[in-house]
Amino acid sequence: MRAILVDLAPSTAVRPSLEMLPLVNVGHKSLADYATIATRGLMQEIRRLAEPLRGKRVLHISATAFGGGVAEINYTLVPLMADAGLEVEWRIIHGREEFYDVTKAIHNGLQGAPGGLDAEQRRIFREYNAMNAGELSDEPYDFIVVHDPQPAALIDHFPGSSARWIWRGHIDFSTPNREVFDFLLPSICRYDAAIFHLREYVPQADGLPECFIWPPAIDPLAPKNMALSPEDASYILDQFGIDVERPLLTQVSRFDPWKDPLGVIDAYRLVKERFPEVQLALVGSMAHDDPEGWDFYNRTVSYTAGDPDVFILSNMNNVGAVEVNAFQVHSAAVLQKSIREGFGLTVSEALWKSRPVVAGRVGGIVTQIEDGRTGWLVDSPEQAAEACKAVLDNPEEARRTALRGKEHVRRNFLTPRLLRDWLALFNRQLGNETAGVELTTAAQR
Repeated sequence: MRAILVDLAPSTAVRPSLEMLPLVNVGHKSLADYATIATRGLMQEIRRLAEPLRGKRVLHISATAFGGGVAEINYTLVPLMADAGLEVEWRIIHGREEFYDVTKAIHNGLQGAPGGLDAEQRRIFREYNAMNAGELSDEPYDFIVVHDPQPAALIDHFPGSSARWIWRGHIDFSTPNREVFDFLLPSICRYDAAIFHLREYVPQADGLPECFIWPPAIDPLAPKNMALSPEDASYILDQFGIDVERPLLTQVSRFDPWKDPLGVIDAYRLVKERFPEVQLALVGSMAHDDPEGWDFYNRTVSYTAGDPDVFILSNMNNVGAVEVNAFQVHSAAVLQKSIREGFGLTVSEALWKSRPVVAGRVGGIVTQIEDGRTGWLVDSPEQAAEACKAVLDNPEEARRTALRGKEHVRRNFLTPRLLRDWLALFNRQLGNETAGVELTTAAQR
């Protein structure tokens, strides 16, 4: 693969002298470790699909190696692809605040926010993608997987590439701002394939590549999801000032208006009227590609009005994967009261830990929760509060609901299934036989 040299004249948006796109160190993982979690049939499918791909070179490209579902998925998916016999790299694009201001506006627009992109924003986006394209290696990759909108226009600078380019959208595209989506559409149409979480997310547009539908997945062996005893979880939460003898509600997510932490606080206040001993934890991460994060974090802190039973924590408070695990394990209920949600891996995480989950009736959450059977789907703070009260009123029934949710996650949302889907797609792109594996496609509209 060879990048076209792009003349980047000095501008207020892009500054030269950046080095090659940084390589993310993902460590090593073994497929054999998942044999007792995944079914024997699935593991056999993975081995069969991997064999014709042995030695194929795969490059994943994303905006950040920390914060959000893309990073969490890749830290498991990439090393497992390597263990299956492929040669895999994951690299991160360069960007500065001006670029991420624009990509946040694009993100919000793709999820339906009003307003478009002015000429300066469009220029910044195009020039950063051009600059990052110039920093790509000329190694002969077989597959290049580009994640989300930030690097979507990289493909514009490789018209003669022999690689198969695949674009993976991780957000909710069901009702996009058409002006924003149409800005990205020419780039997306250049890909060999596109992947969405849900069929409803495939936009109505001419010229789209073949689109595939599959959900993301969690790693059951990662520190965030590994087995953690209630005693160890309590010990960890005690370090953050949580009273482990009193019930706790928790939401784990970025500080983002789409996640509705203010609505979670409203629900908590309604629950507290009946259960005055209840506490609330809002646990998030601050990622460098989310410039609005700190503003909304500060707004969330202000909204608590100094309530000592509300704990707002992030990686800045040394909350890492194990700590998130502990918060989820210890919670009487885990919330994900999103207004819009691409998928909501935190729902899968909490269900995997057999925790009662109360979540917004949006996006990919509805594929994880069957209302009243594997969790609770809600449309307002009032409904969220009623669901949390039901959990606190009858913890034994809530536990049975959560156990059904865990089994649903085991069958559908663990990493081995995601790896199988990627291997099947790679084989399909090469014209190899994938008998026995059906990939869900969406007709071009």
